[in-house]
Amino acid sequence: MSVRSALAIAGSDSSAGAGIQADLKTIAAHGCYGTSAITALTSQNTTGVQAIHPVPAEFVAKQIHSVLDDIETHAIKTGMLYDADIVHAVVTALRTHYAGGTIPHLVCDPVSVSTSGHSLLDPQAVQVLVDELFPLAELITPNKSEAELLLSHVGMPYQISNVRDMVVAVGNLLRYGSKAVLLKGGHVTTSMSDVKQLLRERADIEVVPYGLLSENMEILQLVETEESDPGIVVDVLRQGRETTLFIRPQLDSGSTHGTGCTLSSAIASQLARGSDLKEAVKNAVVYTYLGIQTADPVGHGHGPLNHFHALVPKIIPRPTQQNPHPFTQLLIQGNASEWKEYVEHDFVKLLGRGTLPVKAFVHFIVQDYHYLKYYARAYGLLAAKSTSFEAIGSATQTIINVINELDTHKSLCESFGVTTERLENTAEAPATTAYGAYLLDMGLQGDTMKLLMALLACLLGYGEVGLWLRKQASLPRSWVVLDGNPYAKWMEDYSGAHYQGAVKLGLELIEARAAADPPSQARFAEWKEVWERCTRLEKGFWDAAMAAA
Repeated sequence: MSVRSALAIAGSDSSAGAGIQADLKTIAAHGCYGTSAITALTSQNTTGVQAIHPVPAEFVAKQIHSVLDDIETHAIKTGMLYDADIVHAVVTALRTHYAGGTIPHLVCDPVSVSTSGHSLLDPQAVQVLVDELFPLAELITPNKSEAELLLSHVGMPYQISNVRDMVVAVGNLLRYGSKAVLLKGGHVTTSMSDVKQLLRERADIEVVPYGLLSENMEILQLVETEESDPGIVVDVLRQGRETTLFIRPQLDSGSTHGTGCTLSSAIASQLARGSDLKEAVKNAVVYTYLGIQTADPVGHGHGPLNHFHALVPKIIPRPTQQNPHPFTQLLIQGNASEWKEYVEHDFVKLLGRGTLPVKAFVHFIVQDYHYLKYYARAYGLLAAKSTSFEAIGSATQTIINVINELDTHKSLCESFGVTTERLENTAEAPATTAYGAYLLDMGLQGDTMKLLMALLACLLGYGEVGLWLRKQASLPRSWVVLDGNPYAKWMEDYSGAHYQGAVKLGLELIEARAAADPPSQARFAEWKEVWERCTRLEKGFWDAAMAAA
């Protein structure tokens, strides 16, 4: 394939976070060749726009012709067009050059107001934008305030306050002649409950999520109360009769200067590279989101995005306030089916109902007692190989906790008629020996991270099981039985503050280690293999208990 080229027609930003500068960075980051036609010079920085100097309309047209007459162009994006004369000049230049042919993919970002509130579009230009440019566009990408301006200008005043309003607005905006509309939701406060309610009413709406926690990730939730409903950002795409919601966690970031420019240029670049519109929007949304998430602060106001995050790829994203456990999330999502089989095993479900055969539970707790001895030895190896007092102290504390848990197991066994003598003298099951031997093997190999992978599958898994059962118990008409359930104490222990505190420490340890020693692709694959192996061994523990009954 020959080089793909995208033309950006927009204003210049002297601070290089938005406008033509952001466009060209984004186009380059997508592997395309970027060209430009500048519509206005701005004196601006991260705190705001201080002055605007428009380029004469005829010179804007000359720039467009200079590019199109020489360089094959596969997509075009327009940004700040400033006034009616420039809008008309852009339309005329495109119609003239492509007379009798097809204009390439045209993405129109109807820039009207800067992030700091400075007007970037003359009011008289709105009508020309609607009448002349939108009918040529494959996609228009207004934000909340731009959509409200466009709708009110043609006698359809409309306030956009939630995702339902956004869905109505894109339908109305589609009447302006573009093939599709993407309404950006960065300035609209919404939540997953709002989206779920909308989906219950509108089965025809498609949802494309990114970065959201999936099922069996209760241990990664920042807030565990039933009432928690963290904020999300929703962009709404309307294409013909199809409506698609692109949703992702809300970011608390000051690095948002040039977000709209970046998104529209990313979409244009994706289209230039051959993606269909929905795929182009999805990829551009993720690219822009990561640009915000990975940006370092620049300036004293709204700083720019990190446009080149993909050029320095990180296998493990750095922790953020919205996603403090990226490594663990990768591990769980990368092994989602086996993790689900482990957490939602029939053993766990029967235990929650209180109908698990006592023989199965006794087999489990006796074998778990033997397993914990291996677990303590493995942490002893971890302490011996640690080079910091903090790590040694953490491992030592874990060993103490395991010893206490052994005593708890003795008490639990006694409550089910298993004496300490019987507990100690019962032979290890093959599943127990296999798991224990694997833990010690990981410890003797000398790779601290691989040993942590092996140890945490148990710690985090039981924490997830405890929270999953607690969540199921809180649902209406729940199948989980608490009153009279002989295993209620076990469920309470693993969903309780003490054990969940240990889970929290485990998460912090593994995330800190992964961040301090970023792995290569090959090393990450080794860690992942250990995690998946131990997930299967944990599931084998449940299987053995069921078989014993």
